[in-house]
Amino acid sequence: MIKRCRLGVLLLLLAVVLFSLPVSAASLPIKAKSAILMEAQTGEILYEHNPDEKLPIASVTKIMTMALALEALRDEKVTMDDVIVGSYLAKSMGGTQIWLEEGEQMSFRDMLYAVAVGSANDCAVAIAEYLGGSLESFAAIMNERAAELGMTNTNYVNPTGLDAPEHYSTARDVAILSRYALTLPQFTTLTSTWEYWVRKGTPQEVWLTTFNKLIKQYPGCDGLKTGYTSKAGYCLSATAQRDGLRLIAVVLGADTAQNRTNSIKALLDYGFQMYKSEKLISKGEPLGDVQVLHGVADKVELSAGEDLIFPVKRGQSLELTREIQVPEYAEAPISQGDYLGDIVFKDPAGNVVAKTQIVAQSSVERAGFVKIVGQTMRQMLKALFFRN
Repeated sequence: MIKRCRLGVLLLLLAVVLFSLPVSAASLPIKAKSAILMEAQTGEILYEHNPDEKLPIASVTKIMTMALALEALRDEKVTMDDVIVGSYLAKSMGGTQIWLEEGEQMSFRDMLYAVAVGSANDCAVAIAEYLGGSLESFAAIMNERAAELGMTNTNYVNPTGLDAPEHYSTARDVAILSRYALTLPQFTTLTSTWEYWVRKGTPQEVWLTTFNKLIKQYPGCDGLKTGYTSKAGYCLSATAQRDGLRLIAVVLGADTAQNRTNSIKALLDYGFQMYKSEKLISKGEPLGDVQVLHGVADKVELSAGEDLIFPVKRGQSLELTREIQVPEYAEAPISQGDYLGDIVFKDPAGNVVAKTQIVAQSSVERAGFVKIVGQTMRQMLKALFFRN
């Protein structure tokens, strides 16, 4: 009996040790054609498996559709209350939908949530037609934006992700797009929404619940987009944030929904287990000052524009140097928060691995004529008598 108890204790201790050992990237149980894990702040790749294989991506396509919609919203080209009219083409899309009728009027807000939560193909097309004028024009805008973001192995044919010849992307490109999308106001508000009603209180009401169940199943998950077609298989770009570290995990071409979920969880678990976040600089941290030309003040204080987070392997320390890059002078008028330069962090080889903006801590108004003349004379004398 005592021997059995000892054996049980030993087995328990062994199990504890095994489960506490770090997971090796090579041993990750990824059951998909392609996968990648990215740290969102810097874009550093933490894991990859066939990341550049061109594949159909199904409704993961809608990340770009939503990104362009939110850009239009940010740039005040549209409002959430704009009314969009459903077309015959939108109605005919099939697949996941809210059964939009031709001629039906619906707000930009409801259509956007229908895409984010319910992956509604009809609403994706309606938004595309509203923003681009036609499906073809919107697809051209999608491809133009992809090129600008550095998505070198992507081609869009439609805003839905429904199977079409020459409609493809890669895990790497999807991660690049996802990283950008996360910077857009309201993006995670949309993608973290669990449920949404359209036409509520009418006979045509539809209750939508997100296809991304990881929002409730995985701590810190707040997006982004699932996808499935028979050609693409099960796809997902997911993001989660813990203790300041945000990760983006992309899986393309899984053969089952469960394999897709398990692969994403394995990627995120690996990232959070192996890496921690280290704050390189905090928003508002003082960074000296810069001389001001033609201002009521002769100098303006500088500070970091944003928090800057960098992923570090647990047990390792960062060996980075920082460099403040600002001009010798800044010309008034200057408003508080104006961009005046960058602070960059370099690794021992001299490569820039992270950077953030340097901004003015306060405003400096433009000086009057007499002071500007005096400053100019001083600068001329200084240049004349103090040249190197």
